[in-house]
Amino acid sequence: MSAPRRPLLAALAGDEEVEALFADAAELAAILAFEAGLAGAQADAGLIPEAAAEAIAAACRSFSPDPEDLARGMAADGVVVPALVRQLRAAVGAPHDAAVHLGATSQDAVDTALVLRLAGLIGLLEARLAGLERGFDALAERAGGTRLMGHTRMQAALPVTLADKLAGWREPLGRHRQALSLMRREVLVVQLGGPVGDRQSFAGKGDEVARRLAERLDLGLASPWHNQRDPLVAFGAVLALIAGSLGKFGADIALMAQSEVGEVTLAGGGGSSSMPHKSNPVAAEVLVALARHAAGLSGTLNQALVHENERSGAAWTLEWLALPPLCITAGASTRLAAQLLEQVRFGG
Repeated sequence: MSAPRRPLLAALAGDEEVEALFADAAELAAILAFEAGLAGAQADAGLIPEAAAEAIAAACRSFSPDPEDLARGMAADGVVVPALVRQLRAAVGAPHDAAVHLGATSQDAVDTALVLRLAGLIGLLEARLAGLERGFDALAERAGGTRLMGHTRMQAALPVTLADKLAGWREPLGRHRQALSLMRREVLVVQLGGPVGDRQSFAGKGDEVARRLAERLDLGLASPWHNQRDPLVAFGAVLALIAGSLGKFGADIALMAQSEVGEVTLAGGGGSSSMPHKSNPVAAEVLVALARHAAGLSGTLNQALVHENERSGAAWTLEWLALPPLCITAGASTRLAAQLLEQVRFGG
C-alpha cells in the first residue's frame, strides 16, 4: 500500500505517472484483475464452473471495496488480500462465492498485481530513456563541436568537446534501456503457488492453471517465486543505475553552471528569496539527490532477498517499503533529466 503523498515535495522530486501505478486504487484494481483471471483460468482447467468464473469477473468489474475495512484488515493481517477476498466473496454471493480465490494465497494476488503494474513502468521508462537519447543526439548535432575544459579529479585537465561530454551522459542510458527490455522476461511473470508455493492446492492442475492465468493476464509463465526475489532486486538495481547515470548528468551540469565557470547557462533556473540575480540549477541538484536516494533504496531492497523458509512477512513488507519509492525515484529522474536537457544552453 502507498505511503502518504507530500504534494509539495512531490512537485520537486516526484512523478505523477509513476506514483499512479503504486496508488492504492491501482493495486486493488490489479488484484481484482488477478482474481478475475484466476477464476477464468480455473474454469478453463475444469476446476470451477464457467458460471462461477463469469460471476466473479462481473463482480470484479463492478466491485467497490470498503476502504476502512481494508485498512483494518491490512493492520490486522499484514496484507490486504484476506479482507479484500471477504468483501469480494460477499459481492459475488451464493452459489459462486466459494470459488473466489480458490487455491490461491495472498502472495499470489499481491505479487501478480505488482508485476502487472511494473509492465506499465517498464514501458514508460523505456520511452523516456529513448527520448533522452534523442535529446542528447539533437544537442550533439547543434553544439557538439563546442570546446570545453575537461576536468579530472576536479582540476582543469585538457580541452574536450561537448560531444565528448554528451557521449558520457548518453551511452549509459542505452545500456539501461536494453537492461529494462531484458528484465521483462525475468520480472513480468505470473505468481501462482498456493499456500506454500508448490501448487498442490489446485487439484493436480496447478501448472495448467498458472499457464492459463499467464495467458489471460499477458504475463510470462514461471514457477512459483514466493521466496525467490532476485529478479525484483535486480530490477531495482537497474532503476538505481538509471537514477545514478542521470545524477552524473545533473552533477556535471551543476558544476558547469557555476558562475565562475560559466560553461553552460540554464533557461528557467530556480530563483532565490533574497538574491534576485541567482539562477539556481534546481533540476540538476535534484537529479544528484535522487541518484543518492535510489542507491540507498536499492541497498535496502537487497535485504528483501532474505525470505525465511517458504515466505517471510518481514522481507515482503520491506519490499513494499523500498520498491515503490525506488520506482518513483527512477521515474522522477527521467522526468527531471528531460526538463534539464531543455534548459541547458551551450556556446552562446
